[in-house]
Amino acid sequence: MKILYFAWLAERLGCPEEQITKPDNVQTADDLRLLIQQRYPEQAAILDKPDALRVAVNQNLVDWQHPLTEDDEIAFFPPMTGG
Repeated sequence: MKILYFAWLAERLGCPEEQITKPDNVQTADDLRLLIQQRYPEQAAILDKPDALRVAVNQNLVDWQHPLTEDDEIAFFPPMTGG
């Protein structure tokens, strides 16, 4: 799985992207969010409120219960504003 982080998420986690092998217990986007919290415990609070984040799978916005596969590209980012 390729995971992309945008805006302040990338800054606070210290990386804009990473490649991981999908663990068996990660079935949904929310499962992945929880795994990332475990991987970055010092930054766990920034991922604590899924309603304050957006997630896209293969460049399509999805909800947190969206199923994931090993070949997916998952992007996490804060809500965007227009202007």
